[in-house]
Amino acid sequence: MTRVWKWNRPVTVREVLEDLQQERSIAYTTVMTVLDNLHQKGWVRREAEGRAYRYEAVSTRAAYAAALMNDAWSQSDNPAAALVAFFGMMSDEQRHALRDAVRIVQGPETPEPPEPPDTRGVTGAVTADTDTSSADTSGVDTDRTDTDTDTAPHTGAHTSADTGPDTRPDTARENPGAAREPGGR
Repeated sequence: MTRVWKWNRPVTVREVLEDLQQERSIAYTTVMTVLDNLHQKGWVRREAEGRAYRYEAVSTRAAYAAALMNDAWSQSDNPAAALVAFFGMMSDEQRHALRDAVRIVQGPETPEPPEPPDTRGVTGAVTADTDTSSADTSGVDTDRTDTDTDTAPHTGAHTSADTGPDTRPDTARENPGAAREPGGR
């Protein structure tokens, strides 16, 4: 397969043979048998060209390696332990490549959605027909001088029609020193 991937085009038995013979002595029939076996296994496809065949890889070298790893992993009786052992064998460079691959597979990172504001203890109403982006906040209590025990600011927006009693949770029952008159501040 290495030679077929190296050429990156359909190759004949003769071309692969000549390439291999630069490194070692090998018989034509050996190369022909190996390419035929690869064809039967589905790793290469072949097309007749005269009396010979041209062989071409069905998948890339990366896909082949991934299939081998997947096959080995799926045959493990403890896939998690197999992964831990495999990662333990990796070099720093391989671990870095693995992190990059995981990022690619997961796609671009999406920012975490912002936390919704804490609205506990906030009272005051905006009328149903009022757009909250333009609500009248003239009644917002921003300059308080009384002594409250709760430290959260009261930012509930009041409409100008809101003249009822203050309904914030800091009542005389919760803080006897801060008793209020109805409707007073």
